[in-house]
Amino acid sequence: QVQLVESGGGLVQTGESLRLSCAASGSVSSIFGMGWQRQGPGNQRLLVARISSGGDTNYGDSVKGRFVLSRDIAKNTVYLQMNHLTPEDTAVYYCFLAQPGGITWGQGTQVTVSS
Repeated sequence: QVQLVESGGGLVQTGESLRLSCAASGSVSSIFGMGWQRQGPGNQRLLVARISSGGDTNYGDSVKGRFVLSRDIAKNTVYLQMNHLTPEDTAVYYCFLAQPGGITWGQGTQVTVSS
């Protein structure tokens, strides 16, 4: 079984930055990819960023050019550097890990951006 531990959320002001981390432990093998989705108040959960096993990254349209997803393979950890944050980025951010057996989700971390 895989466990995901997220950290780095918090309250910031418009224009500031945050870095989220997601560390996977347990039965971590044959990873298809890892990444983040987010769910704002009253909104559906949407892709923020993901990275494939080969290192290819994809970003949601609203964060392209502002967010950067990276990984430390040895630590089974991904990092989401979020820059130029706006109130529209306020959401619960969920880490996910995709493997042949399915997708594991983190518990979510709150990011709040004040205007």
